Amino acid sequence: MSGYMATAAARALVKPEPVIASSLRSVPWPYLFFFVSGFPALLYQIVWQRALFTLYGVNIESVTMVVTAFMLGLGLGSLLGGIVSRSRQVPLLPIFGMVELLIASYGFFSLKVFHWAAEFTAGSPPLQTGLIALTLVVIPTVLMGSTLPILVSYAVRVSRNVGTSVGALYAANTLGSASACFCAGLFLMRWLGESKTVALAAGLNALVGTTVLAWHFLAQGQRPAGSSLVSGSFHDEPATCDSGTARDGTARIGFALAIVVAAIAGFISLGYEIVWYRLFSFTTGGAAKSFAFLLGAYLAGIGFGSLACNRICEKITNPQSFTRFLVGTVFGANLLGFLVGPILFALVVRASLLWTLVPIGLAAACLGAVFPLLCHISISPDERAGTRMSYLYLSNIIGSALGSYLTGSVWMDILPLNHISAILAMLGLGLGTVLLMTARFRRSVFFCLALGGLIVSLFVLQTANPLFRDMYEKMLLKGSYPPISRGAKLRAVVETKGGVVTVNQMGMVYGGGIYDGCFNVSLVNDSNGIQRAFALSYFHPNPKEVLVIGLSSGSWAQVIASHPQLEHLTIVEINSGYLRLIQQNPEVASLLHNPKVHIDIDDGRRWLVRNPGRKFDAIIMNTTYNWRSNVSNLLSVEFLELIRKHLNPGGVELYNTTGSKEVLATGLKVFPYGMRVAGFLLVSDAPLQLNAKRWLEVLLDYKVDGQPVFDLSKQEHRRRLVEVMGMTTTMDRDVPQEMSLESADHIRARTAGARIITDDNMGTEWLR
Repeated sequence: MSGYMATAAARALVKPEPVIASSLRSVPWPYLFFFVSGFPALLYQIVWQRALFTLYGVNIESVTMVVTAFMLGLGLGSLLGGIVSRSRQVPLLPIFGMVELLIASYGFFSLKVFHWAAEFTAGSPPLQTGLIALTLVVIPTVLMGSTLPILVSYAVRVSRNVGTSVGALYAANTLGSASACFCAGLFLMRWLGESKTVALAAGLNALVGTTVLAWHFLAQGQRPAGSSLVSGSFHDEPATCDSGTARDGTARIGFALAIVVAAIAGFISLGYEIVWYRLFSFTTGGAAKSFAFLLGAYLAGIGFGSLACNRICEKITNPQSFTRFLVGTVFGANLLGFLVGPILFALVVRASLLWTLVPIGLAAACLGAVFPLLCHISISPDERAGTRMSYLYLSNIIGSALGSYLTGSVWMDILPLNHISAILAMLGLGLGTVLLMTARFRRSVFFCLALGGLIVSLFVLQTANPLFRDMYEKMLLKGSYPPISRGAKLRAVVETKGGVVTVNQMGMVYGGGIYDGCFNVSLVNDSNGIQRAFALSYFHPNPKEVLVIGLSSGSWAQVIASHPQLEHLTIVEINSGYLRLIQQNPEVASLLHNPKVHIDIDDGRRWLVRNPGRKFDAIIMNTTYNWRSNVSNLLSVEFLELIRKHLNPGGVELYNTTGSKEVLATGLKVFPYGMRVAGFLLVSDAPLQLNAKRWLEVLLDYKVDGQPVFDLSKQEHRRRLVEVMGMTTTMDRDVPQEMSLESADHIRARTAGARIITDDNMGTEWLR
């Protein structure tokens, strides 16, 4: 929806005819219908995307699949709606109502269908899994995409004023979607969870469908016999020229060129949206609301931009003047889109985070205006307008899908964000130049527009590095925990399609703007809570097969890989960028060449589903903060049940609670045995085999990169060994949590009443 639906802007399709005031102007119900219809559409996108990520993994392949499915469905639906609307005898309003009821029917059962598909495809090849998931999303989005051309055609048949009524309808639908994004982020997902939010969306579709059908049949009964509205035919209209020529003979943009321009405009729009989301998500530390708020700002900008285009289409009647305005809009929109990043950095440091949504909305309004302006100047106001709109929409959808894939899956793996922003800006400026070269302008007008484009191009090329310099340092000053010092420089920055990883001068790692550990494997000088990784033999008598989900700095994995009893360590990490950092740090670099270690770049949950036969003595997860987006995928009841299937008899799972009572309560709801180990929770299906003597023997035999962990000839090492072993005597005692143990019974009493985390309620993600 966002950029995809934006294109459907076929809203300002053509120059409005000076006819009698539309009945739609005095009766706002069609606009209200489409506003309410847009609200559930975005609720579906947010929930379905989240549900599919839970089932199929949260990596760039899953993201691309979901986005592509939405775009493909909307594009095909637009073509279908265009075909249906082409017939003059078809009663369009009841068709719109029935489509809404079909969407509601699918919505009510959608999550059950998704979960059935997940069970059916468990362990299936990635291609088969992806095709099934694609089909699940395409079916309802085809229905959604068909509603726009259907209602557009109905509005034109009633009002005979294409530009005005269509622009207002599109704005109403888009603003309804934007409202849904903000409502979802502020309270719906928090209060209702996934299933009830989808039920609300389906209920709204059902309400719109039944109301529209009732309204149509009541109005039909009151309509005079022989009315053109009953038959669905157009009023008589004057002959029109081909889309390549205006009524006064002035050259317009040819439809073939418009097809190409629409695709490039969609590519640029979605490319910018992905860049902006990466930046906005970094500033919020990956909060769950990030996507909803950014999408809401993006859609609100497009909606208001559509309203502005509607006015422009009314006021500018000369095709040459309109083309000149279109070229200027393309140049200005891409300059503003390029500047969103630097403006966002400045606002993060000096103002409230919500103010960063303002430049995103303004840039989206300008970028979103390009498509309706293009439709206006390339499509004639005849009976083929709806069909031609569908072709432009599909072209824009294809460009959007390509922009999403190329920007998110290819460029972000090889280029920094400032270079990607510059490429998108230059591509947009090139698009404006093509439009300029194909139009018939006077020399003075041509020279002014060309000079303006050249100045903007030089500005982008000269400022791409200075404006974006130190951008992550600026964001980490305010948004990170713990924050970096003012004026401090980052030691390393790695940008990949998996995210942005930075390292400060103290060796602290920040993944996506939030503290994610540090480079430290020393138990004597422990700055990383590494004592918990060394304690594996205290909990398990013989941990030969171990799985680590989440790599980060590699420090924990390095310690576990060096365990004297270990035979094989499997590591699953979603962001390949961490591997680049590890190979640059001598303390952990040998991990990448350890014959006992195998590293898979994948989503942890998806890896477990695809490897049902793998069993482990211990599964370790030093997971990030419980409130971050999609973290509950690794903390929910459903995930813990999946973990249980991968544990050998007597196997244990040790994972980070980040201080959450909900995480503690959920773990001990699923597993009968467990204990808190500092800030971690240890759970098992079998009684825990705690043995301090065994642990001491392993510690004395422990070596990392050939160096003993403890050298008992040194007093500092002896003192630290006593301190480490002292943790075994702290069970349920009133001592600091970071160095204590707590029994399962004590935890259950302390967390009584805490909410149990499920895939549906998503834990604490939407509470912050």
